[in-house]
Formats: sequence, structure tokens, C-alpha cells
Amino acid sequence: MKSCFFIFLLIITSCNKKLDPIKQEEKPSENFILAFGSCNNQNVPNTMWKEILKNNPDMFVWGGDIVYSDTHDMKIMRKNYLQQKKDSAYQNFIKQVPVMGTWDDHDFGINDGGVEYDKKDSVQQIFLDFFDIDSSDRRRQQPGVYHSKKIDIGQNSIKIIILDSRYFRSKLTTDPSGIKRYIPNNYGEGTILGDKQWKWLENELENSSSNFNIIISSIQFLSFEHGFESWGNMTHEVDKLKNIISNSKAKGVIILSGDRHIAEISKDSLFGMTYPLIDFTSSGLTHSYTSFKSEPNPYRISNVIADKNFGILHFDFDKNEVKMELRGEKNLLLASYSQKY
Repeated sequence: MKSCFFIFLLIITSCNKKLDPIKQEEKPSENFILAFGSCNNQNVPNTMWKEILKNNPDMFVWGGDIVYSDTHDMKIMRKNYLQQKKDSAYQNFIKQVPVMGTWDDHDFGINDGGVEYDKKDSVQQIFLDFFDIDSSDRRRQQPGVYHSKKIDIGQNSIKIIILDSRYFRSKLTTDPSGIKRYIPNNYGEGTILGDKQWKWLENELENSSSNFNIIISSIQFLSFEHGFESWGNMTHEVDKLKNIISNSKAKGVIILSGDRHIAEISKDSLFGMTYPLIDFTSSGLTHSYTSFKSEPNPYRISNVIADKNFGILHFDFDKNEVKMELRGEKNLLLASYSQKY
């Protein structure tokens, strides 16, 4: 009888341990992993899809140049998008990871192109077909591919804000000296986003309750001294975005950019903000600027990566922190930076 009672106590003790509230509090919180990349030539095998998958991303965002298709021929444009869409490695990837994104110049249809490109409306429909966007979606009627998506993760959320830096973008100023490709426009001259998109973006940030707000810009925001395309070609537009971000009081704003065929992380402090603004650049997926030597960027806080690469962001809601990683072939970690918000 005594031995039976002893066994009964052991069973009760064991059950109580399973319900121990301390053990329950040690459960890992729900977090989120975002992958992104840009500059993908559909005629070159992309070995990065399987490497990105090793990071178990919850979402992948295209930062532009999904295909290289500088053309006015819409049959060629559609053919190139379909070639990428039907690629077996990409098909395997999108079966496992949700995908969204924006365009840049080469998938828009013209190198360094903007508002002057007369086929932009036709390409927009081909672009939306690539993502299987429903006919009732507002992007099927509106000029430009800008849009946003709020992703709920338990009691937390991330808002992904996709900008269109092509459809409305005014003419750039060519450097008459030939030293650089472009020099900044006269202050106040030209626009990158256009009036309607600017108002939309301001509303998206001011009314966001998300823990983090990720802005996707196909071109770099903070780095501009290189003389290629960047927001710095219209410094009044840089000031406008900085003011909107600061005045909105939106939490955890991060800019993701591409275009350059290099990767780097840049940081700036904005007036009135309790955290720094990060511009995280990842480019490119199939080819990179392998002959890169150097270029000025006073905001740079990482090494410049001139190898093929992709970006990974680990969101930790408990710590209110984002770990940013640049990775390459064989999922090799090339650079990283962590920021608390």
C-alpha cells in the first residue's frame, strides 16, 4: 500500500511540473524574418533562392530589377517576365515563401527611366501579372505600383510600404563635366514620387500602429555622393521624406533599397526621432559590381559588399530590435548590424 501511495505522489508531482508557470513563460515569442533582394537577370541562373530559404523567411520582397528588359516591345517585356516567373528555382521558392515587391529601371523598361517612358502603363499590367495581382486590386487602375501590406504576428505587426520611384520620377540632371553620371537638380526642381504618392505615403506613416514600418525604395536614400541614381539627385525630396518620417512618429522605420549591384548599410540621425534611420541596400542577386574599389558615403556603417548578395532582417518584438544581415553564396554571412527601437 505504501509503495502504491509513493507512485501516486510521483505521478502528481510530474504532472504539476508540466504545468509549471515558469516553464510556460520561457516559450519563445513570435518573431518575423524578412528577406529581400534586387537586380536579377532572368538569363543568368540565380543560385540564391536556395540560400535564402536556409534562413526560413516569412516574406520575400523584390527591391527592383526583377528582370532585365529595356525595351519598348511589350511582347519582349512579357516574354522576359514569364521566363522569370516560370524559372524552376523561383517556382520552388514562391511555393514556400510569400512574395511582394516594386520595380526599378530595367523591369520598368528603360535604363534610369522615369515619367518620360511612354510604355509604363502597359508594363505596369505585365508587372502585376507577374505577381498574380487580382483584377479588382487598386494597382490595376492607379498610375504606379505603390502599395502597402500590414502583417500581423501575434499581438504585433509590421507594415511593408512599397514605393514606386519610377512612374512619376522627373528628369535627372546629367553631369556636364562627365565625372559623374548625374548631379543634383536645382533645389525644388522635380519629383521622385509625385503628389498623389507623396500624400499616400504620408497617410501610411501617420496612421500606422505597427511596431516596424519598412519602406521599400528601389534606389538608395542616404548614399548619394557616387553620382548614380539616388534620392540625392533631388535633395528637396530627401528633406521631404525625412520630415514626413520624423513628423509621423511612426515606429521602427527602416528603408530597404537596391539598384547599385553592391550592398551596404547606412545610418543617419533625424531631428525629433528617438532612433536612427537605416538605409539597408542589397544588390544584386545574379550579378554584382565586382570591380568596385571605393566611393564616398558619409552614412556608411558596414563594409561595402561587391559579391552577389541578399538581405535578411530578423525582427525581435520582445527586445524591440532588428538584426540586419547581408548574406551571399552558400548563405555566407557578409555583414551584419543590430538596431534597437
